[in-house]
Amino acid sequence: MSTELISVLENIEREKGISRQVLIESIEAALVSAAKKVLHDKDKDVSVKIDLESGKIRVYCDDKEIVSNEFGRIAAQTAKQVIFQKIREAERDVIYNEFNQKADSITSGTVYRFEKGALLVDLGKTEGILPRREMSPRDNYRQGDSIRAYILEVARTVKGPQILLSRSHPSFVKALFALEVPEIADGVVEIRSVAREAGDRTKIAVWSRNDKVDSVGACVGIRGSRVKGVVKELQGEKIDIIRWSDDVEEFVLAALSPAEVASVKVLSAEEKKVEVVVSDDQLSLAIGKNGQNVRLASKLTGWSIDIRSKKDVAKEKLESVLGEGGAEAPSGSAPSQLSDVEGIGPKTLEALQAAGYTTLEQVRAASREDLLQIKGIGEKTLDKILGVIGAAPASDEAASSEVPSSTDTAPNEENPAN
Repeated sequence: MSTELISVLENIEREKGISRQVLIESIEAALVSAAKKVLHDKDKDVSVKIDLESGKIRVYCDDKEIVSNEFGRIAAQTAKQVIFQKIREAERDVIYNEFNQKADSITSGTVYRFEKGALLVDLGKTEGILPRREMSPRDNYRQGDSIRAYILEVARTVKGPQILLSRSHPSFVKALFALEVPEIADGVVEIRSVAREAGDRTKIAVWSRNDKVDSVGACVGIRGSRVKGVVKELQGEKIDIIRWSDDVEEFVLAALSPAEVASVKVLSAEEKKVEVVVSDDQLSLAIGKNGQNVRLASKLTGWSIDIRSKKDVAKEKLESVLGEGGAEAPSGSAPSQLSDVEGIGPKTLEALQAAGYTTLEQVRAASREDLLQIKGIGEKTLDKILGVIGAAPASDEAASSEVPSSTDTAPNEENPAN
Protein backbone atom coordinates (compact mmCIF):
# COMPACT_ATOMS: atom_id res chain seq x y z
CA MET A 1 0.00 0.00 0.00
CA SER A 2 2.87 2.34 0.76
CA THR A 3 4.12 2.82 -2.80
CA GLU A 4 0.58 2.95 -4.10
CA LEU A 5 -0.34 5.67 -1.58
CA ILE A 6 2.54 7.92 -2.64
CA SER A 7 1.64 7.42 -6.31
CA VAL A 8 -1.99 8.34 -5.64
CA LEU A 9 -1.00 11.44 -3.70
CA GLU A 10 1.35 12.56 -6.49
CA ASN A 11 -1.41 12.17 -9.10
CA ILE A 12 -3.86 14.11 -6.96
CA GLU A 13 -1.35 16.89 -6.45
CA ARG A 14 -0.65 17.10 -10.18
CA GLU A 15 -4.23 16.83 -11.49
CA LYS A 16 -6.25 18.46 -8.75
CA GLY A 17 -3.78 21.04 -7.54
CA ILE A 18 -4.06 19.81 -3.96
CA SER A 19 -0.87 19.91 -1.94
CA ARG A 20 0.48 16.45 -1.08
CA GLN A 21 1.56 17.72 2.32
CA VAL A 22 -2.02 18.80 3.08
CA LEU A 23 -3.31 15.33 2.15
CA ILE A 24 -0.72 13.54 4.25
CA GLU A 25 -1.44 15.68 7.31
CA SER A 26 -5.17 14.98 6.93
CA ILE A 27 -4.56 11.23 6.59
CA GLU A 28 -2.31 11.22 9.64
CA ALA A 29 -4.97 13.00 11.72
CA ALA A 30 -7.64 10.51 10.63
CA LEU A 31 -5.38 7.55 11.34
CA VAL A 32 -4.76 8.79 14.88
CA SER A 33 -8.48 8.59 15.55
CA ALA A 34 -8.66 5.11 13.96
CA ALA A 35 -5.67 3.89 15.98
CA LYS A 36 -7.27 4.93 19.27
CA LYS A 37 -10.31 2.86 18.37
CA VAL A 38 -8.13 -0.17 17.68
CA LEU A 39 -6.30 0.31 20.99
CA HIS A 40 -9.63 0.85 22.79
CA ASP A 41 -8.15 3.78 24.66
CA LYS A 42 -8.94 7.33 23.59
CA ASP A 43 -6.75 8.86 26.31
CA LYS A 44 -3.46 7.39 25.12
CA ASP A 45 -0.94 9.54 23.34
CA VAL A 46 -1.11 8.19 19.78
CA SER A 47 0.68 9.60 16.77
CA VAL A 48 0.96 8.56 13.13
CA LYS A 49 3.78 9.31 10.73
CA ILE A 50 3.79 8.74 6.98
CA ASP A 51 7.16 8.57 5.23
CA LEU A 52 7.03 11.07 2.33
CA GLU A 53 9.39 8.98 0.21
CA SER A 54 8.34 5.41 0.85
CA GLY A 55 4.75 6.04 1.95
CA LYS A 56 5.16 3.66 4.88
CA ILE A 57 2.75 4.28 7.76
CA ARG A 58 4.02 4.02 11.35
CA VAL A 59 1.84 4.23 14.45
CA TYR A 60 3.25 5.23 17.82
CA CYS A 61 1.68 4.91 21.24
CA ASP A 62 3.55 6.48 24.11
CA ASP A 63 6.57 6.79 21.79
CA LYS A 64 6.47 3.05 21.01
CA GLU A 65 5.73 1.80 17.49
CA ILE A 66 2.65 -0.42 17.25
CA VAL A 67 2.37 -3.18 14.67
CA SER A 68 -1.13 -4.56 14.12
CA ASN A 69 -2.70 -6.39 11.20
CA GLU A 70 -6.07 -4.98 12.14
CA PHE A 71 -4.66 -1.50 12.14
CA GLY A 72 -3.20 -2.00 8.65
CA ARG A 73 -6.62 -2.86 7.24
CA ILE A 74 -8.28 0.08 9.00
CA ALA A 75 -5.47 2.40 7.89
CA ALA A 76 -6.11 1.55 4.25
CA GLN A 77 -9.85 2.24 4.51
CA THR A 78 -9.31 5.41 6.51
CA ALA A 79 -6.73 6.73 4.09
CA LYS A 80 -9.09 6.11 1.19
CA GLN A 81 -11.99 7.93 2.87
CA VAL A 82 -9.84 10.86 3.91
CA ILE A 83 -8.37 11.22 0.45
CA PHE A 84 -11.79 11.35 -1.19
CA GLN A 85 -13.09 13.79 1.39
CA LYS A 86 -10.07 16.04 1.13
CA ILE A 87 -10.22 15.94 -2.64
CA ARG A 88 -13.80 17.18 -2.56
CA GLU A 89 -13.01 19.90 -0.01
CA ALA A 90 -9.86 20.97 -1.78
CA GLU A 91 -11.59 21.08 -5.16
CA ARG A 92 -14.27 23.28 -3.66
CA ASP A 93 -11.63 25.58 -2.20
CA VAL A 94 -9.76 25.71 -5.49
CA ILE A 95 -12.94 26.50 -7.40
CA TYR A 96 -14.02 29.10 -4.86
CA ASN A 97 -10.64 30.83 -4.92
CA GLU A 98 -10.48 30.73 -8.70
CA PHE A 99 -13.91 32.25 -9.25
CA ASN A 100 -13.62 34.61 -6.31
CA GLN A 101 -10.63 36.13 -8.09
CA LYS A 102 -12.76 36.41 -11.24
CA ALA A 103 -15.58 38.22 -9.44
CA ASP A 104 -16.68 41.43 -11.18
CA SER A 105 -15.56 40.04 -14.53
CA ILE A 106 -17.11 38.08 -17.40
CA THR A 107 -17.09 34.31 -17.68
CA SER A 108 -18.26 31.97 -20.44
CA GLY A 109 -20.18 28.74 -20.20
CA THR A 110 -22.88 26.52 -21.68
CA VAL A 111 -26.54 26.42 -20.77
CA TYR A 112 -27.31 22.86 -19.66
CA ARG A 113 -30.44 23.05 -17.52
CA PHE A 114 -33.43 25.20 -16.63
CA GLU A 115 -34.58 25.29 -13.02
CA LYS A 116 -37.51 27.39 -11.77
CA GLY A 117 -36.97 30.04 -14.41
CA ALA A 118 -33.23 30.22 -13.80
CA LEU A 119 -30.47 29.01 -16.09
CA LEU A 120 -27.84 26.61 -14.81
CA VAL A 121 -24.63 27.26 -16.68
CA ASP A 122 -21.77 24.79 -17.05
CA LEU A 123 -18.59 26.74 -16.29
CA GLY A 124 -16.25 23.76 -16.63
CA LYS A 125 -15.12 23.00 -13.10
CA THR A 126 -18.42 24.00 -11.57
CA GLU A 127 -21.80 25.43 -12.43
CA GLY A 128 -23.17 28.94 -12.21
CA ILE A 129 -26.73 30.07 -11.75
CA LEU A 130 -28.33 32.88 -13.75
CA PRO A 131 -31.63 33.83 -12.05
CA ARG A 132 -34.46 35.24 -14.12
CA ARG A 133 -34.17 38.59 -12.34
CA GLU A 134 -30.57 38.88 -13.55
CA MET A 135 -31.45 38.25 -17.18
CA SER A 136 -32.15 40.88 -19.81
CA PRO A 137 -35.66 40.88 -21.31
CA ARG A 138 -33.95 40.31 -24.66
CA ASP A 139 -32.19 37.13 -23.51
CA ASN A 140 -33.51 33.89 -24.99
CA TYR A 141 -31.34 30.80 -24.54
CA ARG A 142 -31.77 27.10 -25.17
CA GLN A 143 -30.03 24.10 -23.73
CA GLY A 144 -26.55 23.80 -25.20
CA ASP A 145 -26.22 27.48 -26.12
CA SER A 146 -23.00 29.28 -25.30
CA ILE A 147 -23.45 32.18 -22.91
CA ARG A 148 -21.40 34.99 -21.43
CA ALA A 149 -22.34 36.52 -18.09
CA TYR A 150 -21.01 38.75 -15.35
CA ILE A 151 -19.85 37.06 -12.12
CA LEU A 152 -21.93 38.95 -9.60
CA GLU A 153 -21.19 36.98 -6.45
CA VAL A 154 -19.21 33.92 -5.28
CA ALA A 155 -20.42 32.34 -2.04
CA ARG A 156 -19.40 29.30 0.01
CA THR A 157 -22.14 26.78 0.69
CA VAL A 158 -22.35 23.27 2.15
CA LYS A 159 -22.63 21.88 -1.37
CA GLY A 160 -19.67 23.89 -2.59
CA PRO A 161 -19.16 27.36 -4.06
CA GLN A 162 -22.22 29.02 -5.59
CA ILE A 163 -21.53 31.28 -8.58
CA LEU A 164 -24.23 33.90 -9.10
CA LEU A 165 -24.28 35.28 -12.65
CA SER A 166 -25.92 38.34 -14.16
CA ARG A 167 -26.60 39.76 -17.61
CA SER A 168 -28.73 42.69 -16.46
CA HIS A 169 -26.29 44.35 -14.07
CA PRO A 170 -24.81 47.71 -15.22
CA SER A 171 -21.32 46.36 -14.55
CA PHE A 172 -21.89 43.71 -17.24
CA VAL A 173 -21.85 46.48 -19.84
CA LYS A 174 -18.76 47.97 -18.22
CA ALA A 175 -16.97 44.61 -18.35
CA LEU A 176 -17.96 44.08 -21.99
CA PHE A 177 -16.40 47.41 -22.96
CA ALA A 178 -13.23 46.41 -21.09
CA LEU A 179 -13.03 43.35 -23.37
CA GLU A 180 -13.71 45.32 -26.55
CA VAL A 181 -11.68 48.47 -25.85
CA PRO A 182 -7.93 48.01 -25.17
CA GLU A 183 -7.68 51.56 -23.84
CA ILE A 184 -10.09 50.66 -21.03
CA ALA A 185 -8.25 47.43 -20.23
CA ASP A 186 -4.98 49.40 -20.10
CA GLY A 187 -6.48 52.06 -17.83
CA VAL A 188 -6.05 54.94 -20.28
CA VAL A 189 -9.81 55.34 -20.68
CA GLU A 190 -12.05 54.94 -17.65
CA ILE A 191 -15.78 54.33 -17.43
CA ARG A 192 -16.77 56.71 -14.66
CA SER A 193 -20.46 55.80 -14.37
CA VAL A 194 -23.08 53.54 -15.92
CA ALA A 195 -26.87 53.82 -15.93
CA ARG A 196 -28.82 50.94 -17.41
CA GLU A 197 -32.32 49.66 -18.00
CA ALA A 198 -31.52 46.18 -19.20
CA GLY A 199 -32.86 45.23 -22.60
CA ASP A 200 -33.71 48.79 -23.56
CA ARG A 201 -31.04 51.45 -23.09
CA THR A 202 -27.72 52.10 -21.36
CA LYS A 203 -25.76 55.31 -20.85
CA ILE A 204 -22.07 55.26 -19.98
CA ALA A 205 -19.85 58.22 -19.09
CA VAL A 206 -16.21 57.83 -20.12
CA TRP A 207 -13.08 59.82 -19.33
CA SER A 208 -9.53 59.74 -20.68
CA ARG A 209 -6.36 60.05 -18.61
CA ASN A 210 -4.50 61.04 -21.77
CA ASP A 211 -5.55 64.26 -23.51
CA LYS A 212 -4.44 62.77 -26.82
CA VAL A 213 -6.88 59.86 -26.52
CA ASP A 214 -10.53 60.57 -27.29
CA SER A 215 -12.50 58.58 -24.70
CA VAL A 216 -15.72 58.49 -26.72
CA GLY A 217 -13.97 57.67 -29.99
CA ALA A 218 -12.02 54.85 -28.33
CA CYS A 219 -15.23 53.23 -27.10
CA VAL A 220 -17.03 53.65 -30.41
CA GLY A 221 -14.17 52.36 -32.55
CA ILE A 222 -13.63 52.67 -36.28
CA ARG A 223 -17.05 52.81 -37.91
CA GLY A 224 -18.55 51.77 -34.59
CA SER A 225 -16.79 48.39 -34.58
CA ARG A 226 -16.19 48.30 -30.83
CA VAL A 227 -19.56 49.46 -29.62
CA LYS A 228 -21.23 47.15 -32.14
CA GLY A 229 -19.58 44.19 -30.42
CA VAL A 230 -21.13 45.21 -27.11
CA VAL A 231 -24.54 45.89 -28.68
CA LYS A 232 -24.48 42.45 -30.32
CA GLU A 233 -23.79 40.74 -27.00
CA LEU A 234 -26.67 42.69 -25.44
CA GLN A 235 -29.05 41.55 -28.19
CA GLY A 236 -29.46 45.02 -29.71
CA GLU A 237 -29.73 47.12 -26.56
CA LYS A 238 -29.16 50.83 -27.30
CA ILE A 239 -26.03 52.42 -25.85
CA ASP A 240 -25.28 56.13 -25.41
CA ILE A 241 -21.61 56.97 -24.87
CA ILE A 242 -20.97 60.42 -23.42
CA ARG A 243 -17.92 62.28 -22.20
CA TRP A 244 -17.67 62.60 -18.42
CA SER A 245 -17.04 66.07 -16.99
CA ASP A 246 -16.55 67.44 -13.52
CA ASP A 247 -18.56 70.48 -14.63
CA VAL A 248 -22.12 69.63 -13.56
CA GLU A 249 -23.87 71.71 -16.22
CA GLU A 250 -21.71 70.31 -19.01
CA PHE A 251 -22.12 66.73 -17.73
CA VAL A 252 -25.92 66.98 -17.45
CA LEU A 253 -26.15 68.53 -20.91
CA ALA A 254 -24.20 65.60 -22.38
CA ALA A 255 -26.12 63.01 -20.35
CA LEU A 256 -29.44 64.08 -21.90
CA SER A 257 -28.25 63.31 -25.43
CA PRO A 258 -29.55 62.77 -28.07
CA ALA A 259 -31.76 65.70 -27.02
CA GLU A 260 -30.43 69.22 -27.62
CA VAL A 261 -30.41 71.27 -24.42
CA ALA A 262 -30.76 75.07 -24.41
CA SER A 263 -29.50 75.68 -20.87
CA VAL A 264 -28.67 73.99 -17.57
CA LYS A 265 -28.95 75.74 -14.22
CA VAL A 266 -27.94 74.40 -10.81
CA LEU A 267 -30.82 74.93 -8.38
CA SER A 268 -29.26 73.36 -5.29
CA ALA A 269 -25.74 71.99 -4.99
CA GLU A 270 -26.53 70.43 -1.60
CA GLU A 271 -29.62 68.61 -2.84
CA LYS A 272 -28.03 68.01 -6.25
CA LYS A 273 -30.87 69.52 -8.26
CA VAL A 274 -30.62 71.12 -11.69
CA GLU A 275 -33.11 72.76 -14.04
CA VAL A 276 -32.81 72.04 -17.74
CA VAL A 277 -34.50 74.15 -20.41
CA VAL A 278 -35.09 72.74 -23.89
CA SER A 279 -36.93 73.99 -26.95
CA ASP A 280 -40.51 72.81 -27.34
CA ASP A 281 -39.64 70.35 -30.13
CA GLN A 282 -36.91 68.73 -27.96
CA LEU A 283 -39.00 68.28 -24.80
CA SER A 284 -40.33 64.80 -25.57
CA LEU A 285 -36.88 63.63 -26.74
CA ALA A 286 -35.21 64.95 -23.60
CA ILE A 287 -37.73 63.23 -21.34
CA GLY A 288 -37.77 60.04 -23.41
CA LYS A 289 -40.31 57.27 -23.62
CA ASN A 290 -41.95 56.88 -20.21
CA GLY A 291 -39.33 59.30 -18.85
CA GLN A 292 -36.47 56.90 -19.60
CA ASN A 293 -33.95 59.38 -21.02
CA VAL A 294 -34.12 61.82 -18.12
CA ARG A 295 -34.25 58.94 -15.62
CA LEU A 296 -31.05 57.39 -16.99
CA ALA A 297 -29.37 60.79 -17.21
CA SER A 298 -30.23 61.41 -13.57
CA LYS A 299 -28.75 58.04 -12.52
CA LEU A 300 -25.66 58.63 -14.63
CA THR A 301 -24.91 62.08 -13.23
CA GLY A 302 -26.25 61.57 -9.72
CA TRP A 303 -28.28 64.79 -10.00
CA SER A 304 -32.05 65.28 -9.92
CA ILE A 305 -33.03 66.80 -13.29
CA ASP A 306 -36.09 69.01 -13.81
CA ILE A 307 -36.76 69.45 -17.53
CA ARG A 308 -38.84 72.38 -18.77
CA SER A 309 -39.67 73.80 -22.18
CA LYS A 310 -38.83 77.34 -23.26
CA LYS A 311 -42.54 77.99 -23.63
CA ASP A 312 -43.26 77.13 -20.01
CA VAL A 313 -40.33 79.20 -18.77
CA ALA A 314 -41.40 82.21 -20.86
CA LYS A 315 -44.94 81.95 -19.54
CA GLU A 316 -43.71 81.80 -15.96
CA LYS A 317 -41.44 84.79 -16.47
CA LEU A 318 -44.26 86.78 -18.04
CA GLU A 319 -46.62 85.95 -15.21
CA SER A 320 -43.92 87.01 -12.76
CA VAL A 321 -43.38 90.29 -14.57
CA LEU A 322 -47.11 90.97 -14.80
CA GLY A 323 -47.52 90.18 -11.15
CA GLU A 324 -44.88 92.77 -10.24
CA GLY A 325 -46.05 95.37 -12.76
CA GLY A 326 -47.74 97.55 -10.16
CA ALA A 327 -51.26 97.23 -11.61
CA GLU A 328 -53.84 97.29 -8.87
CA ALA A 329 -56.28 94.45 -8.89
CA PRO A 330 -59.78 95.54 -9.98
CA SER A 331 -62.56 95.17 -7.49
CA GLY A 332 -64.70 92.07 -7.41
CA SER A 333 -63.53 88.99 -9.30
CA ALA A 334 -61.78 90.90 -12.08
CA PRO A 335 -58.38 89.49 -13.18
CA SER A 336 -55.25 90.95 -11.61
CA GLN A 337 -52.86 90.10 -14.43
CA LEU A 338 -53.00 89.38 -18.15
CA SER A 339 -52.55 85.63 -17.76
CA ASP A 340 -55.80 85.53 -15.79
CA VAL A 341 -57.81 87.14 -18.58
CA GLU A 342 -60.08 84.82 -20.51
CA GLY A 343 -59.08 84.93 -24.14
CA ILE A 344 -55.36 85.48 -23.48
CA GLY A 345 -53.57 82.23 -24.10
CA PRO A 346 -49.80 81.51 -24.11
CA LYS A 347 -49.38 82.69 -27.71
CA THR A 348 -51.33 85.89 -27.09
CA LEU A 349 -49.27 86.53 -23.95
CA GLU A 350 -46.07 86.19 -25.93
CA ALA A 351 -47.42 88.52 -28.63
CA LEU A 352 -48.44 91.18 -26.10
CA GLN A 353 -45.10 90.93 -24.32
CA ALA A 354 -43.21 91.25 -27.61
CA ALA A 355 -45.23 94.39 -28.40
CA GLY A 356 -44.39 95.88 -24.99
CA TYR A 357 -47.71 95.28 -23.19
CA THR A 358 -46.95 93.57 -19.89
CA THR A 359 -49.69 94.88 -17.56
CA LEU A 360 -53.46 95.23 -17.60
CA GLU A 361 -53.14 99.02 -17.40
CA GLN A 362 -50.97 99.16 -20.48
CA VAL A 363 -53.52 97.18 -22.47
CA ARG A 364 -56.39 99.32 -21.18
CA ALA A 365 -54.56 102.50 -22.13
CA ALA A 366 -53.72 101.32 -25.65
CA SER A 367 -55.85 102.22 -28.65
CA ARG A 368 -57.85 99.60 -30.45
CA GLU A 369 -55.91 100.23 -33.65
CA ASP A 370 -52.57 99.64 -31.91
CA LEU A 371 -53.78 96.42 -30.34
CA LEU A 372 -55.13 95.10 -33.64
CA GLN A 373 -51.70 95.61 -35.21
CA ILE A 374 -50.23 92.99 -32.89
CA LYS A 375 -49.72 89.72 -34.75
CA GLY A 376 -52.16 87.05 -33.61
CA ILE A 377 -54.77 89.41 -32.16
CA GLY A 378 -57.95 89.78 -34.20
CA GLU A 379 -61.25 91.58 -33.73
CA LYS A 380 -62.95 88.72 -31.88
CA THR A 381 -59.99 88.09 -29.57
CA LEU A 382 -59.66 91.79 -28.78
CA ASP A 383 -63.37 92.19 -28.10
CA LYS A 384 -63.22 89.24 -25.71
CA ILE A 385 -60.19 90.67 -23.87
CA LEU A 386 -61.60 94.18 -23.61
CA GLY A 387 -64.91 92.80 -22.47
CA VAL A 388 -63.14 91.38 -19.42
CA ILE A 389 -60.66 94.13 -18.53
CA GLY A 390 -62.69 97.13 -19.70
CA ALA A 391 -63.23 98.73 -23.12
CA ALA A 392 -60.45 100.74 -24.69
CA PRO A 393 -61.09 104.02 -26.58
CA ALA A 394 -62.42 103.60 -30.12
CA SER A 395 -59.49 105.47 -31.68
CA ASP A 396 -56.33 107.41 -30.88
CA GLU A 397 -58.32 110.68 -30.97
CA ALA A 398 -60.91 109.30 -28.60
CA ALA A 399 -58.19 108.07 -26.34
CA SER A 400 -56.52 111.46 -26.21
CA SER A 401 -59.83 113.27 -25.64
CA GLU A 402 -60.52 111.15 -22.57
CA VAL A 403 -57.18 111.83 -20.96
CA PRO A 404 -57.46 114.81 -18.53
CA SER A 405 -55.14 117.77 -18.98
CA SER A 406 -52.22 118.31 -16.66
CA THR A 407 -54.00 121.20 -14.96
CA ASP A 408 -57.00 119.02 -14.24
CA THR A 409 -54.98 116.13 -12.82
CA ALA A 410 -52.81 118.14 -10.49
CA PRO A 411 -55.50 118.98 -7.94
CA ASN A 412 -56.81 115.43 -8.03
CA GLU A 413 -53.35 114.05 -7.27
CA GLU A 414 -53.01 116.40 -4.32
CA ASN A 415 -56.53 115.82 -3.08
CA PRO A 416 -58.02 112.52 -4.25
CA ALA A 417 -61.32 113.43 -2.68
CA ASN A 418 -61.84 116.09 -5.37
